[in-house]
Amino acid sequence: MNWKITILGGLAFYLVTFALGMFVTGPFIHEGVLAELYDATASFWRPELNQEPPNLEPLMPLWITTALAMAFVFGGIYSIIRPALNGCKHGVVKGIKYGVMLSLISLVTMASWSGVFNLPNAIWGWWFVEGAIALIVGCAVMGFVAQRLVPEDIV
Repeated sequence: MNWKITILGGLAFYLVTFALGMFVTGPFIHEGVLAELYDATASFWRPELNQEPPNLEPLMPLWITTALAMAFVFGGIYSIIRPALNGCKHGVVKGIKYGVMLSLISLVTMASWSGVFNLPNAIWGWWFVEGAIALIVGCAVMGFVAQRLVPEDIV
């Protein structure tokens, strides 16, 4: 495992996905498209999210900690499997491939959870869309950073 990619690539992934969620997908999906469905399924959500307005402050430490942990795990895995993403000359393309792989894992995981949690399919669908966007863009940036930090010979 390469620690530069794990830490710095993971940090780049985190920053990009945080910004996307905060300024693009979050307002559009969670405060827009899914707002009525969230209200209709209020019993599923933490009490802080059911307040008017939602009180995100107590949840932020958990969200930041788990998102950073996820970013570093994704960075570590990427540093290991990066050589297997052959046929790519650019780190960005390798990152996109990795992001698509993670998105597919996310899709089947959400599909399995949808058989347990009684949430509308629209919620699962939009969560997948948001996740896929974040994973693909975040991993593209991670791939770019990794290529700059630890260039590899393309075979």
